[in-house]
Amino acid sequence: MRSWKETLLTASATVREAVEAIDRSALQIAMVVDENGRLLGTLTDGDVRRGILRGVTLSDLAISVMNTQPTTAHPWEDRARLLTLMRKRRLHQVPILDEQGHVVGLEVLDDLLAPQPQENPVVLMAGGLGRRLKPLTDDCPKPMLRVGAKPILETIVEQFAQHGFHRFYISVNYLAEQIESHFGDGSQWGVEIEYLRESKRLGTAGALSLVPQIPEHPTFVMNGDVMTQLNFTQLLHFHEAQQAVATMCAREYEIQIPYGVIEAQGHEIQQLREKPTERYMVNAGIYLLDPSVWSKISAGEYLDMPDLFSQLLSDQQRTAVFPIREYWMDIGHMEDFQRANIHFEEVFSDG
Repeated sequence: MRSWKETLLTASATVREAVEAIDRSALQIAMVVDENGRLLGTLTDGDVRRGILRGVTLSDLAISVMNTQPTTAHPWEDRARLLTLMRKRRLHQVPILDEQGHVVGLEVLDDLLAPQPQENPVVLMAGGLGRRLKPLTDDCPKPMLRVGAKPILETIVEQFAQHGFHRFYISVNYLAEQIESHFGDGSQWGVEIEYLRESKRLGTAGALSLVPQIPEHPTFVMNGDVMTQLNFTQLLHFHEAQQAVATMCAREYEIQIPYGVIEAQGHEIQQLREKPTERYMVNAGIYLLDPSVWSKISAGEYLDMPDLFSQLLSDQQRTAVFPIREYWMDIGHMEDFQRANIHFEEVFSDG
C-alpha cells in the first residue's frame, strides 16, 4: 500500500533508514519531521546517491543529505496548478503541509498522470562468448544461462518492461539462434524486440552502429549478463536532470589491503594504516546515451563503451555517473553465477 506515513522519519534517522523508507512505501521519497510532525526536509533517491558520491555513508544522519528547502503545497491548492508546478520543476513528489507546517499528505506525480509507455529504446548486449563460464557456455550463450527459473536475459527484459520500456534491440553473435528462438518478436512479454546481428565482434559500443535508425530519445544500453533491481525510471530522470549526453551507472567496490599500509615522506613515516579498505566506483555495465552520441560510433568498427566515454570526455561533452545502491550482480565468473542463483528467489521473486 502506498501510504505517505511510511515515508516519515525523525531527525535522528540514518541514511540507511531513509533508503529503507524510500523503498518501503514505493513513493520514492522520505520526509524528515520534528517531534511535532513539522517538515524539516525531504530525501529522494537522487539526494541519497549524490550523498554517496560525496562520501556519505549509510550510517550517517539522513539530515546530512536531505533537501532543507523542498517545494511544498497546501491541501486546498488546485490539483491542476499542482500538476503544472510539478511538471515545470520536474518534481515527482510534493509534501502537503497545513498552515503550521505539519505534514498532512503527499502528492505524487504518478498518481496525477495515467501511466504511459516509455519510448526510450533499450539495447541489450548478448553476443559475448562467456569463456569464463565454460563449460556452461559451451552450448549456451551466457545471457541464456538460467538464474533461478529463467534465463538472465529474460529477467532483464522483464525488469525494463515493469517500468514501461517496450522497445528492445538485442545484439547477438555467439549461438544467436538460441536467443532469437526464445524471445521471438517479444510479444510474449508485451514488448517489441529486434535483433542486431554482429557478423564480427564490434564491442559494447560498436554494436550500436547496427541500430537501424538513430534513436529519437535517450537509449539504455546494458550488458546481457548483469542482474539488478535498478529503478530504470529513476536513472532516466537523473540523466535528463543532469543534461548529460551520456550517463554511466557505477557500483561501489571495496578492496581490503591485507597488509599494514605505510605513508611516508622520504624516509620518515607519516602514518600507518592497518589493513585499510579502499573504495572505488566501478563501471556497472549500464548506460544511457543521447542520440547525439551516435555520431561518435563508426559502422563496422570495434568500440567498447569505456572508450566511447573517453572520447566524449576528450571532446568536453557532459557525462554523468549514477551510483547503484540496489542489488547488482555481474555474472562474470562461476562464483557470481552461483551467488546469483542463491539470491534470485529473494531479490527477483516478483520479477
